[in-house]
Amino acid sequence: MEIDELKNNSANREIVSNALSESGLLLEWASDELKDDKELVLMAVKQNPGALEFASDRLKDDKEILNAAVENVGWVMCYASDRLRADKDIVLKAVKNDGQALYYASKELRADKETVMEAVSNKGIIIKYASLEARSDADIAIAALKQNPKNMSYVKGCLNPELLQNEEIQNILNPPEQ
Repeated sequence: MEIDELKNNSANREIVSNALSESGLLLEWASDELKDDKELVLMAVKQNPGALEFASDRLKDDKEILNAAVENVGWVMCYASDRLRADKDIVLKAVKNDGQALYYASKELRADKETVMEAVSNKGIIIKYASLEARSDADIAIAALKQNPKNMSYVKGCLNPELLQNEEIQNILNPPEQ
């Protein structure tokens, strides 16, 4: 479908629906009323999770819409409402797909061990967005270092000096000769 045709018919539900079945990102050209139509927005984000960007604020705060969006593409958390950025179920689903989604999580969830562990297991460098408390956790530090020992720069100042001597951490940083 041509964008000009869609712009000229942005309030026509049938035309917009047909367009969204081809490309969810065409939600950008829908009328404000249709950007607030849950059925159409759900169709759009299932087709292309990035379409969440163009949904109404009300639907960016809808758990069903967010679940559909983050199921395959975690980074779309950036479009979520503050309330859903603090929803542990949504954020866990997002960070399982893309650890980078931790960046968009609430302050509380950036301190939550389970959430941070899932994120750094997916993408170790994301530890830099975890709270200082989470970065000082040995299990989280080990998970991040297993991803890449260079992540030590994000945890070194946070870990208790005794934890820096942890055998597993030392083996990651200084692998034994084989």
